Amino acid sequence: MAHYQAIGSIPPKRHTQHRRPGAGSTPGELYYEELMGEEGFSSDSSLLYHRNIPSTTIGAAVWEVPDQSTTPNHPLTPRHLKLHDLFEAEAVPGTDVVTGRRLVLGNGDVRISYAVAGAPSPWYRNGIGDECVYVERGRARVETVFGSFEVGEGDYVVIPRATTHRWIPERSTTDPLRAYCIEANSHIAPPKRYLSKYGQLLEHAPYCERDLRQPAGPLLAEDVGASPDEQTEVYIKHRGNGPGGVVGTIHTLPFHPLDVVGWDGCLYPYVFNVRDFEPITGRIHQPPPVHQVFEGWNFVICNFVPRKVDYHPLAIPVPYYHSNVDSDEIMFYVDGDYEARKGSGIGKGSISVHPGGHPHGPQPGATEGSIGVESFDELAVMVDTFRPLELGEGGLAVDDGLYAMSWSKGAGRPAVPGSPHSEG
Repeated sequence: MAHYQAIGSIPPKRHTQHRRPGAGSTPGELYYEELMGEEGFSSDSSLLYHRNIPSTTIGAAVWEVPDQSTTPNHPLTPRHLKLHDLFEAEAVPGTDVVTGRRLVLGNGDVRISYAVAGAPSPWYRNGIGDECVYVERGRARVETVFGSFEVGEGDYVVIPRATTHRWIPERSTTDPLRAYCIEANSHIAPPKRYLSKYGQLLEHAPYCERDLRQPAGPLLAEDVGASPDEQTEVYIKHRGNGPGGVVGTIHTLPFHPLDVVGWDGCLYPYVFNVRDFEPITGRIHQPPPVHQVFEGWNFVICNFVPRKVDYHPLAIPVPYYHSNVDSDEIMFYVDGDYEARKGSGIGKGSISVHPGGHPHGPQPGATEGSIGVESFDELAVMVDTFRPLELGEGGLAVDDGLYAMSWSKGAGRPAVPGSPHSEG
């Protein structure tokens, strides 16, 4: 995100001496400068100033990451995955957003997981790619080496690759933290068509820099009630020969990871709330790219928000039937009443999987029923991928097995000529 920020104590010029306060005329010890940069010094970066040498570890162990194995969607089938069935209520208080994720869908470019958490996560960094975590429900504090965020319902939390951080859910008896986790094998950024050649969000973009929340900091160990010398474990997800090419390691540090006294640059975590997305509408139905909010390598993230709909006198507000020739379409239904899916069994917490090569569109009756509607009250997060997605163990566990037949009059079974469920 090429939007320069500077927080805390930094020297006047980069790569020059930056020292701790000394005693009298004796200079203090140097802080340790770390460049966190993308694409081999050729893209966005930030400089972080540490109290400790950031390379230091005193131990390493294997972290058995949650099951990352996948099963092809074969034979090719649209699916309805009921995410809210993934976690039993009694298990939630001991589950965290990092180690408790269950893989729903994945391919070589992106993995989609889900977690319902009541426990603080360990310190964690993803060494494979950026993460975009959508907070469906609940609240949490996210602490990072760049600073902290208070996050809640509707927040996208975008965390650059290799950022050490942890999630601390706010205790609640009504709304546990529900996190929809999109893990890239690349970087995640605003759509290029909404950016100037220097990285500023343009006038036609559906959001701007004012809508982005930067981390509050600097954040040091003593700010969270810890000792700077506290031995700490950091869980690292990285490339390897495990299922999906993902493995894990736990590094033990002889100090607390919150040791950054200051940083500056254009690479850092940030938060964007879906309510700040300004929908783009028109006289006739607008294609899905108008709903795009972020993109990664070979995938995009879109959101469908409450909005006025098409105002041509003969407009049909719900989507036309369409074949995803080049992509799989994954829709996560968060809130509202999704007009196009009426009668399909889909509700809050559902995912629809519409695979490339299969034409899909509104359920029977939804097209006619939408005529004359002036606004949609719906909230959904969509991920479109340009390589086929496979089902993770979480996705397989909550597939309703009926959705593919929902375009037939008999929801859940094929329409048979002469039966009460046929077209007649």
